[in-house]
Amino acid sequence: MSEISATQVRQLREATGAGMMDCKKALAETKGDLESAVDWLRKKGLAAAAKKAGRAASEGLVAVAVSGTRGALAEVNSETDFVARNPLFQAFARAVAELALGAGGDVEKLKAAKYPGSGRTVDDEAKSLVASIGENIQVRRTAILEVGKGAVAAYVHNQAALGLGKIGVLIGIESTGDTKAVGAVGKQLAMHVAAAAPLFARIDDVDPAARERERAVLVDQAGASGKAEEFIAKMVEGRLRKWYEDVVLSEQVFVIDGETKISKVLANAAKDAGAPVAIKGFIRFAVGEGVEKRSADFADEVAKLAR
Repeated sequence: MSEISATQVRQLREATGAGMMDCKKALAETKGDLESAVDWLRKKGLAAAAKKAGRAASEGLVAVAVSGTRGALAEVNSETDFVARNPLFQAFARAVAELALGAGGDVEKLKAAKYPGSGRTVDDEAKSLVASIGENIQVRRTAILEVGKGAVAAYVHNQAALGLGKIGVLIGIESTGDTKAVGAVGKQLAMHVAAAAPLFARIDDVDPAARERERAVLVDQAGASGKAEEFIAKMVEGRLRKWYEDVVLSEQVFVIDGETKISKVLANAAKDAGAPVAIKGFIRFAVGEGVEKRSADFADEVAKLAR
């Protein structure tokens, strides 16, 4: 039998959407005949992935993994929340998060990583899972956070299983102080980030373009008051400070007690830790944010079936 070429494998994969290893096996079983290989995959239920690839996958899970002073987030999407509760899907999402620790925040690198125990890549394993579960499954994004000294804390909201949920947060706390105390405040701040959804860690981190855009809106609003220019300038600066309280983590009020500013929480934590405590950064993933959720059009579905 002639050797199966990479080009043949690619052609079969493009035609069926099946995983690379499955395509290679199909071609080997059918002695390199492309049409027979398609039929082989269809009989095995592995070519079904291609038909489902166009469906919007806006449900799913965010998975977190922490190892020492490094943490990773990965979002794995499905079409329905029902599949997100499937143990096979959950095991896949958890494994992807563990692999994400070595992917450096690069989702393409993560998809190309070897999936443990299967001989396939993460991307091919997802396609294989599509065939067995029957829904479009996508590894959508990943991110990583690391500190030198201190702790990376994680929190998962609406937890479906250990380390899996609808909102996942990582926060990096830098400190040379007591590790237990640093980890404890990190956990609380991760819970705060999940609830309050800040955009920036500190005022110095605010994107200049975002600040100027907000300032322009506030200037127009204040100008409509008809007050003198010197009063307008004060009004704008006051409202800008209020905006910081909404979008900047260090300026927000701690959701756990409803009264302490986060900057004060950090100062108190420094006393417990015996050394200064600072937020290096945070990452917050919510399942499906930014994904266009298409509503089903029954007439259109019937027309497609008829065609």
